[in-house]
Amino acid sequence: MPDYANTPIKICSRASLLIGGDAIQSFTDGTAESSVADAIYEDIARSSLTNTRWRFASNQAQLTRIVAAPTGRWDAAYQIPSTSLMVSAVTVEEQAIAYDTYGDKVYCDAVSTDEVIADFIFRADEADWPPYFTLAVEFAVASVFAISLARDAQLGTAMENRAERQFIKARRLDSQAQTTRKLNTSRFIAERRS
Repeated sequence: MPDYANTPIKICSRASLLIGGDAIQSFTDGTAESSVADAIYEDIARSSLTNTRWRFASNQAQLTRIVAAPTGRWDAAYQIPSTSLMVSAVTVEEQAIAYDTYGDKVYCDAVSTDEVIADFIFRADEADWPPYFTLAVEFAVASVFAISLARDAQLGTAMENRAERQFIKARRLDSQAQTTRKLNTSRFIAERRS
């Protein structure tokens, strides 16, 4: 019976098997596969999580205002949650507002009484990754393994292409995890009638 549980080791092990390598038991088991996996896995995971606004890795949090005002251009600074990999939206009263991120802070023009909410991507645990995303990450890891372990650029390119195609499928599937947005056509209809 296959084991469907996702852990970093299992994802890297399956990626190694995809290129004809050996299974990995840990990141420190002394094999070439484990050494490469230990060096690159977290970077690939974080990069994959931030390459689109994945619904399964999205969260919201009310931001804490920082007492000291920014040096220029913005009126206020807010602390980004420590679990955030990337801020994707900032809202006040459910309306998107203009903002910039500087380091671990969001700068905007909110007043002290505003409740500032950030939408952000966080480092989701592998156990919570949907199958379509897990498979894409496995192909991405396999593409690095193919070049660094198998020394096969053609296999690396093939795995990279598979990863790209799987990420496209994954984005399409992930976009279905929210209510479909309707196009507001009233403006177009009014224009046609005038």
